[in-house]
Amino acid sequence: MQQFTDQRGPHSYDELWLLEHHSVFTQGQAGKEEHLLFPGDIPVVKVDRGGQVTYHGPGQLVVYVLLDLKRRNMGVRTLVTLIEQVLVDLLQQDGIAAYAKADAPGVYVDDAKIASLGLRVRKGCTFHGLALNVNMDLSPFARINPCGYAGMQMIQCKDVGGPQSIAQAKQRIVQCFQQALNVDALQHKTGLDWQND
Repeated sequence: MQQFTDQRGPHSYDELWLLEHHSVFTQGQAGKEEHLLFPGDIPVVKVDRGGQVTYHGPGQLVVYVLLDLKRRNMGVRTLVTLIEQVLVDLLQQDGIAAYAKADAPGVYVDDAKIASLGLRVRKGCTFHGLALNVNMDLSPFARINPCGYAGMQMIQCKDVGGPQSIAQAKQRIVQCFQQALNVDALQHKTGLDWQND
């Protein structure tokens, strides 16, 4: 995604990359070591996004949001709000009362975090994106202070009546992004573990 961002031109398509990662902790640029409590056998990868530390693993939908903000005349705060609203809209399809918090980016249900955000902007274009917990092993989150918050409870769609599979979540999130960005189609790619791209 760094290479895609560096090489894109004024007419390059905006893309969504939808994938799952193998088990990994990722630590943002400002991430503090103190939030890695006991990573154990799960690798820790330092990445060039905002935010602290989070966990990615099978059963979590990761969406890399590769948008040209200049072309869309959109600021970073507007994009964060848009991504959070996409997630809220996706979950509301199942009657889940999800919401964003102004002081802690991401999406929450009953004060527990169901989705995390971490972005980077370069040359007016975004990369990195969001992670939606769908149907996964949540126990690795106990090895860290998720997003820098000690004791933050993490939940997943499976346990609150949301999408039960990655395939279902992928289909819905693409539709929600299309509506939010007011486009008929978005380029999107799917895969497993593109963390080195």
